[in-house]
Amino acid sequence: MSGNEKFTVSGKDLVEKVKELIHQGNIRRVRLIHQGRALIDIPLTIGATAAAATVLAAPVLAAVGAFAALVTECTIEVQRVEQTDRNEE
Repeated sequence: MSGNEKFTVSGKDLVEKVKELIHQGNIRRVRLIHQGRALIDIPLTIGATAAAATVLAAPVLAAVGAFAALVTECTIEVQRVEQTDRNEE
């Protein structure tokens, strides 16, 4: 089973929030939405360790940082994977 969550953050807090979400390790996808449009969609590998996910996401985090510099506020949509999903895959 998976669940979706949405967070509204300021541009200056965006990169830190995305890093925090990646480190949680139970994230399948992160989508950045600005003014109702999905601008960046970040798929994450299920089962990857937080450290590996961060290394793999480094170029994406650079793009997120550039995006954050352009917006004052955006929404982060997170698709989480619950523990039972990880065991089934």
